[in-house]
Amino acid sequence: MTVTQAGAAESAPAPRASSSAVPIALFSIPLGLAGLGGEWNAARQLLGASAVPAAVAYAAATLVWAAFTITYVVGAIRQRPGRLGVDLRHPLFGPLTAYVPVIALLLIAYYAAGLGAAARWLCYAAVAALAVNAAALVAHWLSAPLDQDALHPGYFLPVVAGPFIASIGLANVGDREPAIAVFGVGVYFWLLLGAVITGRLFFGSPLPQPFRPVLSILLSPPGTASLAWFAITGGHIDQLQGAIGAITLFTLLIQLFFLPDYLRLPFSSQHWVFTFPLAVLGNMAIRWAAGTDFAGWRAVAWTALGISTLSILAILAGTVRDTARWLRRT
Repeated sequence: MTVTQAGAAESAPAPRASSSAVPIALFSIPLGLAGLGGEWNAARQLLGASAVPAAVAYAAATLVWAAFTITYVVGAIRQRPGRLGVDLRHPLFGPLTAYVPVIALLLIAYYAAGLGAAARWLCYAAVAALAVNAAALVAHWLSAPLDQDALHPGYFLPVVAGPFIASIGLANVGDREPAIAVFGVGVYFWLLLGAVITGRLFFGSPLPQPFRPVLSILLSPPGTASLAWFAITGGHIDQLQGAIGAITLFTLLIQLFFLPDYLRLPFSSQHWVFTFPLAVLGNMAIRWAAGTDFAGWRAVAWTALGISTLSILAILAGTVRDTARWLRRT
């Protein structure tokens, strides 16, 4: 199935894989909430912001992630054994199965201080789950080559953004050397898969309109790489961080040319795809502003935080509104 074919079939607000009552794409909701918590946690550390917004965002992300994960797994098992493997091989939604361990890593990184010694064990368990998930996906891609048009930026999640987020988790539990090693895995697949996905976007068929939001995921590899390197270096801006920051800035400039297309899209759950890149950008802006310590850096950091937060809250408000309308109809 190509993305173009799927566009016609998946024009409903919540595109889904076939295994469960919870569409795997909806895991972008707890991912976005965890990202929101991450930028407010950065604001707490570097701007003296209240700890309440981060705590609320992470608590919401935890509850939604847990509910979705339980429902997804139970629904898959009830349909028939081995159904999760079918989802892994799905040409569009297979990479999104990495949402589960990736979000777990973000939550563990935040709650590490309160978890004590258990944090390290939980982090390594989540890293192992992500590694198995990513290895299974790559093995499938190698053994059953995909139609080029099935590729989309979501393929970055398990093997690029995933390792960078794993690096953040490992750095937060104090294991710097493993964090650097996992960071290297992310860089390797960023270079390898980035060329393939960019080639598909350049020379393949255009993404159908409902799938346009996935173009915002192009911000996730450099953004998560930057945050991972900040976690590894303790917030220091070195030459590698400068290079990653420049890549992120140029990718953001490209995204600005997509804004008219994004703004024309009717609101749907697909808009949650925007939330994690927005949160990553806000988080990066705070850390870069604090790290460079230029005159007026606090105003810049607060502005970036405000824009990102208001954008994510607008998407949340739209989702609550649509959910309320759906409940009234049923």
